Amino acid sequence: MPRFAANLTLMFNEVPFLDRFEAAARAGFEAVEFLFPYEHPPEAIAERLRANGLTQALFNMPPGDFAGGERGLAALPDRFDEVKAGVETALRYAGATGVRRLHLMAGLADPKDASAQGAYRKAVTYAAEQLAPAGLDLVLEPINGRNMPGYFLNDFGAAAALIRELALPNLKLQFDLYHCQILHGDVTMRLRDLMPMVGHVQTASVPDRHEPGTGEMDDAFLFAELDRLGYDGFVGCEYIPAGNTEAGLTWFAPYRKA
Repeated sequence: MPRFAANLTLMFNEVPFLDRFEAAARAGFEAVEFLFPYEHPPEAIAERLRANGLTQALFNMPPGDFAGGERGLAALPDRFDEVKAGVETALRYAGATGVRRLHLMAGLADPKDASAQGAYRKAVTYAAEQLAPAGLDLVLEPINGRNMPGYFLNDFGAAAALIRELALPNLKLQFDLYHCQILHGDVTMRLRDLMPMVGHVQTASVPDRHEPGTGEMDDAFLFAELDRLGYDGFVGCEYIPAGNTEAGLTWFAPYRKA
């Protein structure tokens, strides 16, 4: 049975961020993820995880000026020093929280631009090599252009090709079912093809990014397919609740931990 991680950036927004850990545990989640922890000291995050018996499944490395519209730095040729600093910061938070995988956001750049391609390869290689001694995986996530216009990594095939090309043992694919359906469709066959390189999975309904089971995909089938494929990681619930978070968790009842 899949194990789910509540995304605390999007879920349980009824309470302040640090209180969402308790809310997620009370709702039956055994793990959490979020976009960024950097507004809070790593010790504060670690204490909430410990107090609520939660596993940290994933978070993103620093993305640049996110509030100002930046969506990562890895594909930006003149920002490599900031990428390096971000890796160092993320490793501090990883050490405190026990997370085993980090996501490196690519940024807004033309995927056909040679300088952006070179910068991205350089940043991905550097980050993966820095994470390896700590036993951490680096994950890359293709993101659809409807939600993030201009994002550099917007194709699952391109992500898979780069992972194969670099052949770094701790470089994995972050497979978001929602983004895959919007970008390509045929989600099940892509899962079957790419599962050997998948390091993390996320979910949301299509098209409105709400609770699983409320859109065009057969989410329950896909969750069962993850079991059939032997995926033993967490499935991050990166969806926007249609209303109150807890009221929308009826989909989660069959998967809730005892």
